[in-house]
Amino acid sequence: MDHIESLKTSTAGDQRALVLEAKDRLTLRDFAMDEPLGPHDVRIAIHTVGICGSDVHYYTHGGIGPFIVNEPMILGHEASGIVTEIGSAVSTLEAGDRVCMEPGIPDPNSRATRLGLYNLDPAVQFWATPPVHGVLRPSVVHPEAFTFKLPDTVSFAAAAMVEPLAVGVHAVTKARAAPGNVAVVVGAGPIGLVTVLAALAGGCAHVIVSDIDDTKLEIARKLGSVSTVNVAREDLAEAVKARTEGWGADVIYECAGSERAIASIFEPLCPGGVVVFVGIPLKPASYDVSAAMLKEARVEHVFRYAHVFPRCIAMLASGSVDVSSLITRTFLFEESVKAFEIAASAPKGEVKMQITMGLDG
Repeated sequence: MDHIESLKTSTAGDQRALVLEAKDRLTLRDFAMDEPLGPHDVRIAIHTVGICGSDVHYYTHGGIGPFIVNEPMILGHEASGIVTEIGSAVSTLEAGDRVCMEPGIPDPNSRATRLGLYNLDPAVQFWATPPVHGVLRPSVVHPEAFTFKLPDTVSFAAAAMVEPLAVGVHAVTKARAAPGNVAVVVGAGPIGLVTVLAALAGGCAHVIVSDIDDTKLEIARKLGSVSTVNVAREDLAEAVKARTEGWGADVIYECAGSERAIASIFEPLCPGGVVVFVGIPLKPASYDVSAAMLKEARVEHVFRYAHVFPRCIAMLASGSVDVSSLITRTFLFEESVKAFEIAASAPKGEVKMQITMGLDG
């Protein structure tokens, strides 16, 4: 039996999945999925899955905004794997290809999709967003158009980071940041740190990162031309002005969803600068419009990403972005419940935790 046939047999025989049964209750159990392979689809044996903050929030709160977990749901949407089967009309992939997957499938006929704004399609089917099941299971079926072949230089672990990296790249794209800019990134969690990487890859001369976790700030300083501010001990606006001769930052990426940070977000900004809201606050937050007007600040918002997966893979393949230092802990699939319990405790120093399914390749 060749390697692909072995993968197909092993994934077909294992129906276990990490299931969120209800708020605060996870199980690793058999969960049969009926996923026929369409002509434009591929079947993928899952290799690595990242634990996202949204996964943890569904676990600890039972919902995010209007998306409520009303019935058992499989978690996970940051994933890489191996193609084991292709549909009759698939032309760009074949069995054995190593891939990562964009987790949101829009309606191709929606107005948002036709305008190129497919991430804003209200009908998008996004993994691990109720009622759509996620990928912490042996295999999935996914459209060819949202499945991307990996170069040999990109590992499964790095490929499972493409999804969060895409958020950072989308944010930098929306900022229209220029080479030589000075940026501030508020929040040194996974999204904040991939935004640092994206900003540096986009030509930013220096990034100032703020957080309250010294261990995460230490990780940030190792990513390139980065300095840090622990806002539990130091005022961010004063620190930024001190490092920019009183002018302020060209771009501010708010990646924490912090109501306190949002309220004073324009203080560290230079005149004519741009603020990009990346982190989603847990409840409505407000900022000072007059402060924005006095600086003629441009304000951008991002929701997930669009059109950036191939660029993210290319950056990983070229070495212009290295996400390896952000992966701070890896668990086996059998340890999935424990992994989420640890992630929910928000231990200091942890950035991205991943779960591996135990596949060779």
